[in-house]
Amino acid sequence: MNVTDLQTELILYAKSIGVDKIGFTTASPFIELKNRLRRQQELGYQSGFEEPDIEKRTEPLQLLEQAESIIAIALAYPSKMKDAPLGKKGERRGIFCRASWGVDYHVAVRERLQLIEAWLRERVPDVKIKSMVDTGELSDRAVAERAGVGWSAKNCSIITPEFGSYVYLGELITNVPFAPDQPMEDECGECRLCIDVCPTGAIVEGGQLNAQRCIAFLTQTKGFLPDEFRGKIGNRLYGCDTCQTVCPKNKGKANWIHEEFTPDPELAKPLLEPLLTISNKEFKAKFGHVSGSWRGKKPIQRNAILALAHFKEQQAVPELLEVMKKDERPVIRGTAAWALGKIGGQGVREALLAAKEREQDMEVLVEIDKGLALLTEIE
Repeated sequence: MNVTDLQTELILYAKSIGVDKIGFTTASPFIELKNRLRRQQELGYQSGFEEPDIEKRTEPLQLLEQAESIIAIALAYPSKMKDAPLGKKGERRGIFCRASWGVDYHVAVRERLQLIEAWLRERVPDVKIKSMVDTGELSDRAVAERAGVGWSAKNCSIITPEFGSYVYLGELITNVPFAPDQPMEDECGECRLCIDVCPTGAIVEGGQLNAQRCIAFLTQTKGFLPDEFRGKIGNRLYGCDTCQTVCPKNKGKANWIHEEFTPDPELAKPLLEPLLTISNKEFKAKFGHVSGSWRGKKPIQRNAILALAHFKEQQAVPELLEVMKKDERPVIRGTAAWALGKIGGQGVREALLAAKEREQDMEVLVEIDKGLALLTEIE
């Protein structure tokens, strides 16, 4: 079979296994990306979660000898939730970002890539392949952009005309010389809504993100959240969708396509208080299949405490007092102390002062003092 026919058949096969978009590009180096990544590194804008070796991120031949082309795929995920529960006084809820609704996308995208891999191996005896999704060396967005899947938007997402930016991306490097697709024209135009409404000013300019200020990144950190961001994360437990939800190109893109990505409303918008005392076993059983669980329960619990403070949820005070008193983890104890100062209420000052007497951890003591100072402002 010649390469043109193989490519045509592969596109049809990809659609049949639930791939919403497929594109092809060469395996030549990503020169512009290399320069951009070096600049990001110099400015200290990286998250630390990405592959540190810029050469590996931008030179496909370093990842696969004889690489000729890269296949990029995209799967659309929902932007809207049916029957979303409403939080109310006494029953406050947090929210996971849309990319963490339904089954973990790493699993879903990897399954499709493995099927494509098997399909190619059947038809090309000496085929060489390396596939990856999100945690691989290559930049998913740079590959998708060059393969014509969508354009690279000001909010640092890939926007597709059909599904907006609500797409999961993956790619497969191969030694098969597929014909490359044309990159898409940038359609952001003069719009800068995503830059203007970013809660922390993380989008420095169109296409440039300071990951250290991005709420999506901050919700995944395990230490104390810096003070300046505590009032900004609202009730977000994992991730942030603001720069997507305000985007005009996402208007009307519900994307109820794949059953596996349909959110369970009670998991996507869970009650906050039960999260404070959830065990590791319970957390894994309940949230283990969603991508937002990858850092474990600690960041989620810390964010749940901050969300209760955001709501000034008086009913959570007894639970927070218990957490401050008994939790073994300094970050959780300290965040609870800060939250109690933010919420206030009967007996809180006495409890904070008592905690100050018994606490041994210096960082927690700092948070207790912050809580007492906040309490003074309320009173």
